[in-house]
Amino acid sequence: MSHKRLVIGDVHGHYEALCSLFNHIAPTQEDQVYFLGDLIDRGPESSQVVEFVMKNDYHCILGNHEIMLLDALGNGKLNHQAFQSWLQNGGNATVMSYGHKMPSPEHLDWMKSLPFFFDLGDYWLVHAGVDPRLNITQQSPDQFCWIRSEFHSTEKAYFKDKTIIIGHTITFTFNGLKPGQIAKGEGWLGIDTGVYHHGQGWLSALDLNTDTVYQVDSFGKNFRSLPLSEVTHNVNTRKLFARRQKALF
Repeated sequence: MSHKRLVIGDVHGHYEALCSLFNHIAPTQEDQVYFLGDLIDRGPESSQVVEFVMKNDYHCILGNHEIMLLDALGNGKLNHQAFQSWLQNGGNATVMSYGHKMPSPEHLDWMKSLPFFFDLGDYWLVHAGVDPRLNITQQSPDQFCWIRSEFHSTEKAYFKDKTIIIGHTITFTFNGLKPGQIAKGEGWLGIDTGVYHHGQGWLSALDLNTDTVYQVDSFGKNFRSLPLSEVTHNVNTRKLFARRQKALF
């Protein structure tokens, strides 16, 4: 039996959906599991999501929401401006999930240890993307965790021998894409299917070994498994976004 290589899109505190997804997929200890960051914020149970990923020793990279949290609290003292920005972008839900307290030192230290990307050989995992004008050694956390249009609009694959997998940008905000669809650009795939948008969002996992997409809705009630080819839609690089939303951050 072949093992899985699962890449999980942005969870955003939706622990029930995450548990439902894993109950259906049932990964074993031999399977490799990777999270693309943004475990926290917006959803109701960020602390439980972080604990789940930590305790199972799953691989995870930094997302922009972890960066916002660490900017606000990670230096051992409160940065008031960064703290207010984080709260306004979903951090208030994270504080509530910790019992109206700040995240535990254990969780903060774990987030500080997370890398910005994983190179799997045939795939390269990063939260937001890369600046196509810069080589890897010139990229910064801003590119890895925040970039959008410059990366999405590139008409040439960044790597010749590997596909970039990203989260960060909800796929149905791309022009022409519908809820649940996987975005495909030149040399990259986007699998953030907007779980925190209740009613149309999904939490997605992609098995890199079988090109299978597993999805569960925001409430963890509806599950589906589909070939990657059936749910992938090409991104129009000339007209990227159908709509821009503040909630995208």
